[in-house]
Amino acid sequence: MKHLLLAAATVVAASGAHAMDAAAAKALASKSACMACHAVDRKLVGPSYKNVAAKHKGEADAQAKVAARIKSGGSGMYGPVPMPAQPNLKDDELKLLAAWILAGAPDK
Repeated sequence: MKHLLLAAATVVAASGAHAMDAAAAKALASKSACMACHAVDRKLVGPSYKNVAAKHKGEADAQAKVAARIKSGGSGMYGPVPMPAQPNLKDDELKLLAAWILAGAPDK
């Protein structure tokens, strides 16, 4: 019985880690001017969100890395064009954007 409860808790925790409000994330990305340089499935000024997700696939700390990159900005990871920092975003907003990007920027 303990094993069954542990397995169920693991499934719930794993699914919660990927749960997000895609509409809120997309609205935040638009409001924060992220969409001026990034698109879901093609390179604009910066890489596509799908490319970012693929680059970080399988990394245990991907969400923290992407959130930190959004906050601090930078250049060199995808080319010479710098990404402006977003220091005014709150931690929960950074986590939401990072989770959405790592999920491939879904609409739903």
